Amino acid sequence: MDYFPIFLSVKQRKVTVIGGGEVACRKVDLLRKADASITVVSPKLHNHLAALVNNGHIDWKNKSYEKSDLEGAYQVWATTDIPSLNHQVHKDATDLGIWINVVDDKEYCDFITPSMIDRSPIQVAVSSGGASPVLVRYLREKLETQLPHNLSLLAGYAGEQRERIKETYSTVNERRKFWELFFRHPAVEQAKTKEELECVFVELLQSKHAPQAALYLIETGTDTEMLTLKALRLMQQAEFVLYPGKVGTLKGADDAFVDLCRRDADREPYSEESLKAQVQQLLDEGLRVCVLAPKPEAANSLQPLIKAFNGLYIPSL
Repeated sequence: MDYFPIFLSVKQRKVTVIGGGEVACRKVDLLRKADASITVVSPKLHNHLAALVNNGHIDWKNKSYEKSDLEGAYQVWATTDIPSLNHQVHKDATDLGIWINVVDDKEYCDFITPSMIDRSPIQVAVSSGGASPVLVRYLREKLETQLPHNLSLLAGYAGEQRERIKETYSTVNERRKFWELFFRHPAVEQAKTKEELECVFVELLQSKHAPQAALYLIETGTDTEMLTLKALRLMQQAEFVLYPGKVGTLKGADDAFVDLCRRDADREPYSEESLKAQVQQLLDEGLRVCVLAPKPEAANSLQPLIKAFNGLYIPSL
């Protein structure tokens, strides 16, 4: 990774923006959405920023930049059209240990801003590390069409039920499986009000779906793009991933197929000799287990595993 992805809280923290032009307007608007305490330093001010100052939304230092303007700042943005000034701001911020972004000058940035989809409290960020902004814009447009319009409603409602769900399900795995059933419910996908979500929530809660162990044997092939949609969905549901490799090593852990599995799933290598015992133990614990296997193995030697545990075999395309 060229950049470590992170969502940073700037709520009520002092953020200093050097420059008062059009570029500063865009950054100030973004920072205001995150409830930052913003100070703009510039001898001139764009009309949009002037209106924000007059309404008390941001502070303005009507002056040329000095290093002392950075004192107490949590984060700094250099937005002027004078590269030498921006680079001086970068040097001063670095000396003071303050995160600095020099707009459109990647080499002088401690952090960069991704392309964002905001369905607060859900946020999706996409970045190419500055390599291809047009491609990132295309990806964002694709994602926008895939994300449900009621995402904010779902996230807000689910957040309000955290304590309530704990009264019925004591373990993280039980609660996770409940929410997976909830979010995949047809009525939830179409819901427009909290009342509609409440009906589904109560229905599922009263039915008390017991956690179900399951085994999925995913045939990996040689190309991740040959995985079926069903395979990808099951890989994201499994709480434990077994991948081919020598037991006791991390061989295969960085495999592209493993990386497509659920991020918080436990993972472990297997050998043909150890696999049956590993699967038996995990199923006894009530877990959903995903076994990744290359084509010849999955189609031949591991097929008896599916019959023994009544599992699902998902071939690649």
